[in-house]
Amino acid sequence: MKRLIAILFLSVAILASGCSIKHPIAKDYDQYLLNNGNQSSLPKTDFESDYTIDEKTKTHRYEFRSATVGYANLWIVEFGKILDKTLKANYVQSAFGKFEESTGGVDNNGNLILFSLQNYEFSGFQAHVTLNIIISNDHNEILNKNYHSDGKSQGAKMFWGGVFGMKNATQQSTKLAIDEILREFIQDVKAIQAET
Repeated sequence: MKRLIAILFLSVAILASGCSIKHPIAKDYDQYLLNNGNQSSLPKTDFESDYTIDEKTKTHRYEFRSATVGYANLWIVEFGKILDKTLKANYVQSAFGKFEESTGGVDNNGNLILFSLQNYEFSGFQAHVTLNIIISNDHNEILNKNYHSDGKSQGAKMFWGGVFGMKNATQQSTKLAIDEILREFIQDVKAIQAET
């Protein structure tokens, strides 16, 4: 009990002094995808498109603390960086006929997919993601939908892994939420293709 009180006072002192141990989640997300991307399977489509991520999403920054792993730790999620790395991963690229980042030319004829983050939160041991996705073809909108997914809860990993497990827990829950959104989106794309 005395040890718990000492840790609590130490945590409060660290927070009061403004000292935090910062943990940027996107920093080594490339490596996380290399280790875990092959475990993902998305539906396949021959749909060809360029894509872009809106500026607000690119500059997104979400910070949180977790009592489970200690309040002295500040976890920083830059969702735009995570989404960008995910969209460039082999398992996502291979789900489409063509899926390339738009170079932002003068005129983009053909298909263009726009990803816009509506909300990101990490609470209850899991990531909660709402992403708006728009498909336009020759500047005519053919899909505009908000997709929401809650990544798998990572409570056990956070509890047993502490600080060491927290980064992986955040990466994994966020990736699982993005994967579920992409899975639903690809099914919608296939339905659009079937109608045309």
